[in-house]
Amino acid sequence: MIRIEDEEFEEVLSYSLLRNDLQTLHKVGKPDANKLLTLNDAARKREQKRSERAKLKSANGDHVEIHDQFYRDHKLLLTLFRVLAVMPVLRSEPGRISFSWRSGATMYAILFWCLMTIVVLFIGQERVQILITTKDFDEYIYAILFVIYLIPHFWIPFVGWGVASQVAKYKTSWGTFQLRFYKITGTSLQFPNLKITIYIISVGCLLCAMLFLWLLSIFLDGYPLWHTIAYYHIITMLNMNCALWYINSRAIKTASHALAKCFKADVSRECHASIISQYRFLWLNLSELLQSLGNAYARTYSTYCIFLFVNIAIAVYAAFAEIIDKTNIFSISYKEMGFIVDAIYCSGLLFIFCDCSHNATLVVSKGVQETLLSVDLRNVDAQAQKEIDLFIIAIEMNPAIVSLKGYVNVNRELLTSSISTITIYLLVLIQFRFTLDRGGEEDY
Repeated sequence: MIRIEDEEFEEVLSYSLLRNDLQTLHKVGKPDANKLLTLNDAARKREQKRSERAKLKSANGDHVEIHDQFYRDHKLLLTLFRVLAVMPVLRSEPGRISFSWRSGATMYAILFWCLMTIVVLFIGQERVQILITTKDFDEYIYAILFVIYLIPHFWIPFVGWGVASQVAKYKTSWGTFQLRFYKITGTSLQFPNLKITIYIISVGCLLCAMLFLWLLSIFLDGYPLWHTIAYYHIITMLNMNCALWYINSRAIKTASHALAKCFKADVSRECHASIISQYRFLWLNLSELLQSLGNAYARTYSTYCIFLFVNIAIAVYAAFAEIIDKTNIFSISYKEMGFIVDAIYCSGLLFIFCDCSHNATLVVSKGVQETLLSVDLRNVDAQAQKEIDLFIIAIEMNPAIVSLKGYVNVNRELLTSSISTITIYLLVLIQFRFTLDRGGEEDY
């Protein structure tokens, strides 16, 4: 992954502006006042504005804060993650998100986690006791699922606090990218309806968790309402993690569309080498953001996928086993419906996780590639042709891929491969169950 440092980007931008000024002087010839006056007023105003924007520095937090619309839109999501004690990152100063083990947010997260650990262990002990004593197949599988649903609580320090510093760097880099976007395009990056979407999703995640657990306490015997206390923050966290990935993927998709639109407009107006060079570095910065997304959350979503995979396999197996054992396969009990709902719920989360990444990667390079290939090389100079070639090579050398630190690529292929693997495990488990049933009948 190519990392664009602030100094390197500022140097490239300054060099591009200088090269554009030299091209202008070359067209005018000697600095004659009459010739200067004949220059296109709109072009001169654009160059003046570019020079003014070039003075903005990414190291200046106040400059970044003005254009960091993405943080303002999804601030509620970050707040909810702090309340759940999952990701204790803070806006430590303008334009910068940071993590510290000594911060108030981290102290609260540790305290909240310790208190909830007591509750989880107490209720988990009762669920394990049911797992040991019950002989009913439905109760046994449900006990396994409820114990599995408690496990995400214990990996929070590893997948949440352990990667908080990397997440903070990733979130801060969004502010830097948005300032760079403004400096090159002259427009601030906007995310239409993102804030409203986050409010709806956040409320929906909380309500879905409450409704899911409340219905379980009604339909299932031996699952009192007070047992749900240990699960509220876990189910909400699972929902919010899926929402967080969707929001980040959607933001990258929006940024890709905006970059492609501005690039097309600028190139159609003036196809200079300096313009293409600036957009090439801006696109590399966007590609870096996409790859940083997977690297920052690698631990979180690797364990997330494993959790969903295990839940889907167990729930589908239990539902199939119960349906096969019935004389009337069309009569479905509440417990069997619970297995089906659990499988659909986890499958939905896995689908959203894979699909939104796939959609984001499709548009990262598509728009700028179309613009580059549509340029008539006969009407541009040699420098511009060289920059076009460099841009195309940069796109080929930096493919739009979301990778969890190389362990797995997050796209629709992950979804299909997961379905294939789950199907194989289900066939093995069902065949094993049939073998046990036949062995029991022969003994009898």
